[in-house]
Amino acid sequence: MSIRSTSKAIILNNGQVLVNRCYDKNNGEYFSLPGGGQNIYETLHDAVVRECLEETGYTIYPIRFAALCEVICDNISFREQHPDYAHKMYHIFVCGLCNDTIKNPTEIDSMQIDSEWMDVNNLCNIRLLPKVLGDSIQKIINNESTVFLGSEHIAFNHG
Repeated sequence: MSIRSTSKAIILNNGQVLVNRCYDKNNGEYFSLPGGGQNIYETLHDAVVRECLEETGYTIYPIRFAALCEVICDNISFREQHPDYAHKMYHIFVCGLCNDTIKNPTEIDSMQIDSEWMDVNNLCNIRLLPKVLGDSIQKIINNESTVFLGSEHIAFNHG
């Protein structure tokens, strides 16, 4: 087992944020930030750019490191079946679009339905996971300081 390092993006564009709409049998419908696992020898910046292009088709650039949180899956069966996804560190970046050109996503997550732009003011009305991130998204966007969101224990893994 290892701790999975992930890069996630809060992509801001004209008062909107790009989020992934997701569904899985254990969590139901929810939203997550674009991004994903960091490869060995890959920087966090490179990981967030690559993952966003793969999942959403947008080329982005990191503006600032904004937040860090830890998620630990408590389900023993999940831990045994997916040990590399049971403990994750989320490195969250505020990002911008390089341009409005969108390519076809090449590698969306199995639980991802689509990506959609959402008004920043509506983020408090959606189920954004992990919960600790969803509860703090406005604070992260509006605060120039990096925020440690703490650790969250969850029953089942999510995007």
